[in-house]
Amino acid sequence: MVLLSRVPGSAGFYVLTQLDDDAFVIRAWNDSGGASQEIRPGEQVSGVTGQVISSGMPLPHDGALLGWVTDCQVTVMLAVHCPHPGTWDTPVPYPEIRVMPMAGTSALREWPPFTSSPLDDGRLWEYVEWGQIVDIVPLVTRRTGLAFWVPLPDTRGARGEGFVVIGDNLPGDDYWLPAGVYMDHWTLREGIQAPPLGRLLSLPGVVDLAHQLR
Repeated sequence: MVLLSRVPGSAGFYVLTQLDDDAFVIRAWNDSGGASQEIRPGEQVSGVTGQVISSGMPLPHDGALLGWVTDCQVTVMLAVHCPHPGTWDTPVPYPEIRVMPMAGTSALREWPPFTSSPLDDGRLWEYVEWGQIVDIVPLVTRRTGLAFWVPLPDTRGARGEGFVVIGDNLPGDDYWLPAGVYMDHWTLREGIQAPPLGRLLSLPGVVDLAHQLR
């Protein structure tokens, strides 16, 4: 689990890992020195570790695909990139939530209030509780051939750079996901339009999300 702390003295990202049934270890993100602290149930935890455990905000798991809901419609996708380091001394990019509205819509009022900096808001799980942030994986994995990840050219290995293409409206019980192309909000702010859907799906590296996320 990745935790984000904003408490002075402990601000930053931390990785909490379960070693066995009654032992956990916590360390700072990208800590090349490998400094960590073991935690066991019933033991008192103080200092920086105590601050992180008591006030840190858990992040959704790497690869999670969420949606921002306005009037029962998903208007923006939230793609989570939070890869755990392969080894304890191998640096990886910091966690992020990429905000991806649907191209062709200019209603900024339908975008989340945290669009520019999702992890600075601090109310991520409150939005989930209020039903404004939802898990859209059940919709995009319902059937193959409807939802695709299209990486930008030369970034095939980077899930954060690219487009999500939804080929048909995907209805759910409480909300629905419209067909369209979803892309980075900074790109949309600059007035850059999405390439035609047919051209996007002909690019190399296209992934069917139904297979990717199941």
